[in-house]
Amino acid sequence: MSGFSGTRASFPADLNLIAQIVMGVALIGGAFLARAKRYKAHGVCMTIVLLLNLVAIGAVMWPSFGYLVLPRLWSHRNKRFYEVAAIHGVLGAAAELLGLYILLVAGTNIVPAALRIKGWKFWMRVELALWMAALLAGIGTYLVWYTRP
Repeated sequence: MSGFSGTRASFPADLNLIAQIVMGVALIGGAFLARAKRYKAHGVCMTIVLLLNLVAIGAVMWPSFGYLVLPRLWSHRNKRFYEVAAIHGVLGAAAELLGLYILLVAGTNIVPAALRIKGWKFWMRVELALWMAALLAGIGTYLVWYTRP
């Protein structure tokens, strides 16, 4: 199945790219909600994006990474096709895991008090920066995978 972008990407890859960009914009909007002290709206916005991204990881990104990249990564580690995907994978996994941890700490009592973060503003900024880096690496992965001859 071909996509709609005019590249060699599949429809799910094209759709995922658009969804990731929209989620990135929503995260920036969520940061502005926090800055305006609208913490409930901020939490809802960030939680929706985090969980939607988890679906995208499970449905599109992890299957591609697991099938195309992981089995060949070590033997092809100096090729751009694998490098950009590996960088995106590491950044994306770190952003998603940190986001899930923040969600558990902020929204539940599952995490013991001794393991809870302090300094929310710092960790939220780290999370946003990590997510934006992963988004840029994901766009780079898309470009390398689907637009190069």
